Amino acid sequence: MPHLSRLTSLALAIALLGSASVLQAAEAPAATAAPSDKAPLPLEELRTFAEVLDRIKAAYVEPVSDKTLLENAIKGMLSNLDPHSAYLDPQAFRELQESTSGEFGGLGIEVGTEDGFVKVVTPIDDTPAARADIQPGDLIVKIDGQPTKGLSLMEAVDKMRGKAGSKILLTLVRDSGKPFDVELIRAVIKVRSVKSQLLEDGYGYLRITQFQVNSGEEVGKALAKLRKDNGKKLRGLVLDLRNNPGGVLQAAVEVSDHFLKKGLIVYTEGRIANSELRFSADPLDASEGVPLVVLINGGSASASEIVAGALQDHKRGVLMGTDSFGKGSVQTVLPLNNDRALKLTTALYYTPNGRSIQAQGIVPDIVVARAKLTQEPGEQNIKEADLQGHLGNGNGGADKPSLNKTDKQARPQDDDYQLSQALTLLKGLNITRGQ
Repeated sequence: MPHLSRLTSLALAIALLGSASVLQAAEAPAATAAPSDKAPLPLEELRTFAEVLDRIKAAYVEPVSDKTLLENAIKGMLSNLDPHSAYLDPQAFRELQESTSGEFGGLGIEVGTEDGFVKVVTPIDDTPAARADIQPGDLIVKIDGQPTKGLSLMEAVDKMRGKAGSKILLTLVRDSGKPFDVELIRAVIKVRSVKSQLLEDGYGYLRITQFQVNSGEEVGKALAKLRKDNGKKLRGLVLDLRNNPGGVLQAAVEVSDHFLKKGLIVYTEGRIANSELRFSADPLDASEGVPLVVLINGGSASASEIVAGALQDHKRGVLMGTDSFGKGSVQTVLPLNNDRALKLTTALYYTPNGRSIQAQGIVPDIVVARAKLTQEPGEQNIKEADLQGHLGNGNGGADKPSLNKTDKQARPQDDDYQLSQALTLLKGLNITRGQ
């Protein structure tokens, strides 16, 4: 499998970063456009630009510096290309690089835009946003009482930035309902991208919250730990990519490779030479071919869609949940002078079967909508084994009296409907396979 060392130094996680980490995209190595026959300069348009610049400087109500006007012009050029291309000033560039290290300041919200409003793509686990129960799809209509309508994504993110420990008031609209306020306290966000545990004997759970530089290595370690904790080979595994906004392309490739022995993982196509890449799996399989269910939803974007698409095309696992976000474009970070950079959409990525996910997303094999689980009050039924003087089992088996439910330990699947359905499917697959 090819490895791209340049990713770690130049093209880190692709995001419009702020105190709220924004929608992340799969990324490619920093690249330079190949030389080509240059078109003649658009002299008429350049004259118009110079005239507008001169008129603003002469007639605007307040003095404006050339630097401010030119930087705003550059931002306008990038922001009108697509939602993911952007001009990064030194602070934004630093924050983008920090995001892949797993530590940055803010609220822990991945955001995009919709109809002129800021829309929550997903809250990040274990952050102020997640603890405040902010949900994917929520519209942020006001920040500290100021409307977000008409603000660019970068402007909205700037307003959400702030010192750790400072308060911020967000006004949200959920499911076209009435606006409501949520007060949050900004914090330093430390994101652990990979979490794992045994759901019960033989069945593991692996969650990836976003794809950071070291996520592939962390998944390999998590798989080894699950095997060790189980004491033997796993009977099934749930890979949870719900509300995973994406991140580093190479990390998505490495994670996919942990579950595949051969074949194409993903390929990209674009105009510049370095944008046409192909990644294939190596023969090693860290998952040992364990039966796999992959959970996705509308917050699963970009790099998480690469993993889901590869595993679905190779029929390596069953995809369960709801349609993914549909971000199938690749952004490249192009460093400029003075610690600035361009984040430019340079390619589209395709699944092994040639599917483009852009604006369509991944459709799960089994649709399971998000729902709340409620437990019926248990009745303390008396069983035959509870009766005094009952007969023993004719085959010599041990008695099975009523269970004492007070000692039951809470499990993740007990209040997560999609996860409980994934676990049930894995058990069913093992039964039919005689395992």
